[in-house]
Order: sequence, then structure tokens, then C-alpha cells
Amino acid sequence: MNDLLPHIHDQLNEVIGSLPYFMPEVYLTVLFIIVLVTDLLFGKNSAKLCRTVAIAGMFLVIFKDLQQVALAGTYAVPMFGNMLMLHRTAINFKFVIDVLAIILLLYFAWDKKLQAHKKGLSDLYSIVIGSVLGLHIMTMAINLLSVYLAIEMVSIASYLLASYRTENAKSTEAGLKYVLFGAAASAVMLYGISLIYAYTGSLELFSKEMADALLHTNSLSASFALALVLIGIGFKLSFVPVHFYVPDVYEGAATPVTAYLSTLPKIAAFALLVNFVSKNGFFLQWKAFDFRLVLSVIGVITLIGGNFAAVLQNNVKRMLAYSGIGHTGFALMALVTFTPQGLSALTYYLFMYGLANIAALMLANYFENNENITNISDYKGLGFKYPLASVCFVIVLISLTGIPISAGFTGKVFVFSAVYGVYQQTHDVWLMALLITGAVTTVVGLFYYIKIPLNLFLKRAEFIPNEISYSTNLVVFSSVIALLLIIFGIFPDLLIKFL
Repeated sequence: MNDLLPHIHDQLNEVIGSLPYFMPEVYLTVLFIIVLVTDLLFGKNSAKLCRTVAIAGMFLVIFKDLQQVALAGTYAVPMFGNMLMLHRTAINFKFVIDVLAIILLLYFAWDKKLQAHKKGLSDLYSIVIGSVLGLHIMTMAINLLSVYLAIEMVSIASYLLASYRTENAKSTEAGLKYVLFGAAASAVMLYGISLIYAYTGSLELFSKEMADALLHTNSLSASFALALVLIGIGFKLSFVPVHFYVPDVYEGAATPVTAYLSTLPKIAAFALLVNFVSKNGFFLQWKAFDFRLVLSVIGVITLIGGNFAAVLQNNVKRMLAYSGIGHTGFALMALVTFTPQGLSALTYYLFMYGLANIAALMLANYFENNENITNISDYKGLGFKYPLASVCFVIVLISLTGIPISAGFTGKVFVFSAVYGVYQQTHDVWLMALLITGAVTTVVGLFYYIKIPLNLFLKRAEFIPNEISYSTNLVVFSSVIALLLIIFGIFPDLLIKFL
């Protein structure tokens, strides 16, 4: 104990010095407590108040995110004894996460089945705020201990959200499957972390000690440990082969929860993966485990597996689940460039994918609320009954496919440009494989995305009664997102210059 006393003062000073760079997370912590206390004080009638407080608090968090751009500048700032690192890429990812979180907080109250739940929605808002705190930490984690703790924070929140509708058998099943697969992935990742610590004596990804120790470690053993950690991160990314839970969980969870699971944890996991394989880290000094090769192979397999499996789906949420796996493969294309242009393209692509995917699920929710349908084949003729919602659905699907003038197309152009630029310098055959696979699977995406417009407008139902809309908020907000997807597609500089 006496040996530690001289260091306590320095450690406290380091913690205090790190706080100015940690203010969005401090605000999130306070916001979580406020929402939780509001729920406790007002009970089941507190849902609207908790929602208002949560959304207002998230706007303050975004304001603090923007302040960090000037605070950190172009430098990477280590915090809390090299547990976290604030850098521009992390700030960009946090901004994207917080914007999408606000949209989701608005969305939760517009689902009929969640509204009818006897527990109310107050707990759900506090869970989401707590998860956003974990997502923020994921974007900045550079120590394997903080990596694990951040993933577990987000995982626990995700388990609770997936099984929130406890009266529904599918929701309960989705939550149970998610917990079982998540526990297995966490155990695998923790074993990998323990092996890395045993080999190197360090948990810091950016430390010279870890790099030097890996140079003198058996390459097969070290590669095995790194692969186990990558599997744990890949569970959140839902790339092949750790994607099996995705369709069942996404189908069984409430649709707004599916929108959350398919966007925010995935975006934060990409930020975490950027830290894990950063060009400033150990892997460039140690060539036995080629991250570019491994991630390129995973990207090719994920693109093929996700897109071709989506063609076979009839349930809208399962189709979007498999397409989301395909989009993960496409985003990996930008990551394996390991260039600033690639990171900028990755951030833009994930932001546009998040907006489009949330809007698609909102519109699927709109048809489910009004017609009680979940299968694509049941959409026959509904384009004439719900014209605004149907047109917005088509625009959103155009963006997800990557057809010109949409933000999805612009995002794919940025990704292809970044990958091709690196290929011209390196002539890496796997980068060319990614380019070819990405182009082919984009065409494949047309075959499953086009099913919805085909049923909406080109297949007639026998009888179409007058429109009765029960979810006006969903279609109005989806229309705004569809408009943004067109604006950002035509004028990408409005966003890309900040990323």
C-alpha cells in the first residue's frame, strides 16, 4: 500500500486532466441518472417525460461532441492512463451515433406494440442512454480491458432491448438467442485478451511493449489470440461467420429495437475495429497476422453471404437483416484501405446506411401498424393505398441499393474510390477481389430490394379499402429522412467535409 501512495497524486491529476476531453460521456452519465430517477419518481406515467428529457439531453451531448473537434483538433489525446484515446475519427463516429440515437428515441414511441406493452417505455429510454455511453467508450477504447468493458456495456443493453416485450414469445426467443450467442462471443474474446496479455504483459494496443513482445512470440499462437479478439468484435459487426444470430434476433425483437441493433452497435464496432487495426498500432511492425488480408477475405465472404441470403427472404425484417450483413461487408472495404480517405468514406457510408436502414424499418413498421403485415408478399397493391409511405419506401430502398442521386450511391462511390486508390499503389489482389465482389453484390441487391416496390405498385390486390393511417409520425419522419438521402446524395460536401 505504501508503495502505491506516491503514485496516487499523479494518477488523480491524470484523471482530472482527462475530464475536459471526456465531457460528452460525463453528460451521458448524468443524463442516464436523470432519466432513471424520472422514471422512479413518476412511474408508468413518466414515458413522455423520460423521452423528452432523453432527447433534450442528447442534443446537449451532440453540442459537446462538436466542441471536442476544436478541443482535440487533429491530435490524438490519450485519457485515463491510456485506457481511452480521443481523436477526430472517434469524434465523427460519436456524432453519427448521437444523431441516430435521437432519431431512435423519437421512433420508439411510434410502434403500436411497444406502446401497448404493460411496462411502458420509461425503462427503454434509460437503457438506450446507458448503451450510448457504452458506444461512446467503444469508439475511444485503446486498452483491451476498456474494449471488453465497453462491449459488455452495450451487449447488456442490447439483450434487454431485444427481449423488452416479455409477453411476446418471439421477442423472448430473440433475447435468449442474443444472450447465448453474445455470451459465447464474449467468452471467446476474453480468452483472446488473456492470451495477448500472457504473451506481451500489456493490454495497451498502442504500446511499444505489446509490439515488441509480439515480435518475439510464436506467430501461430499470437495470430490465434488476435483472431479470438477479432471474433468478439465481429459479433457486434455481424460479419460472416459470426452472423447466425442476426436474422432471428432482428425478426423477433420489436421493430424499433431492430433499428437500434442494426445501426448503433455496428457503427461503434467499426470505430472500435479502426482502433484495433489502426496503422499507428502494433500490426505494421509484426507481419505474421495480416489484418488487410484477413479483413478482405471476411469482407468478400460477408458480401456474398449477406446479399445472396437476402434474395431468399420474404419477411421484411429478415431481408433487411441479411442486407445489413452485406452492408457490413461493403463497409469493410473502406476499412481495409487504412487511409484517411477510407476512414472518411467509411464514416459517410455508415451514416447514410444508418439513416436509410432506420427509415426502412420505420416504413415496415408503418405497414405493420396499419395492415398487420410483415411479409413482402403481403404488400400487394398497397402503394396505391398509402402513396406517400410507398414512394418514401422506394427512395429509401434506392439508397440502400446504391442507385444514382441517392446518398447510398454516393457512399459506395466514395468507398470504391478509396479502395481503388490504394489498389493502384499496392496492386493487392484482395483489394481487387473486394472491388469486383462489391460491384456484383450491388447488382444482386437489386433483386431483393426491388421486391417491395414490385409488390407495392405493380401487383394489384383484389380489394383496397380507403386509407386509414394510424402512424402518421412514422411516415412524416421517414419522408424527412428520404429527402435527406437525396440531398446528401446530390450534395455530399454538406457532410463529407466534416468527416
